[in-house]
Amino acid sequence: MSEKAPVPKRDEYPHFCEIQTRWHDNDVYQHVNNVIYYSFFDTAVNEHLISSGVLDIATSSAIGLVIETQCQYFSSVSFPDKVTVGLKVVHLGNSSVRYETALFRNADNEAAALGRFVHVYVDRQTNRPVPIPAPVRKVLQSIYRD
Repeated sequence: MSEKAPVPKRDEYPHFCEIQTRWHDNDVYQHVNNVIYYSFFDTAVNEHLISSGVLDIATSSAIGLVIETQCQYFSSVSFPDKVTVGLKVVHLGNSSVRYETALFRNADNEAAALGRFVHVYVDRQTNRPVPIPAPVRKVLQSIYRD
């Protein structure tokens, strides 16, 4: 059996995205359903790229497609909690980037969940891999932590 990973803390992340949970995020067990966590991670990554000016979802010629996601849960979140998603880059390749995301409930310092999220950059028209564009790479390097 593998050893349990340590619970991430807020100070391990250089960028944050705040998200309000919604009534319909809760499932029949009265906590945010697991699939919603992936939406939170996707929102945080793309919010950072858009707000940094390196992603235009309608016109960018190179786009990041998700090829892998993973989530480890530590504690539950429920509506009307506010969540803060911590974001960092842990690997930056030629055409791929691996993000680590941590979801913090309200003002908690310890993460409720830890996510891993991989983008491969492709040409929008051909869907063939391309090198990460220089402006995107610069933004990603600014949140790189190992």
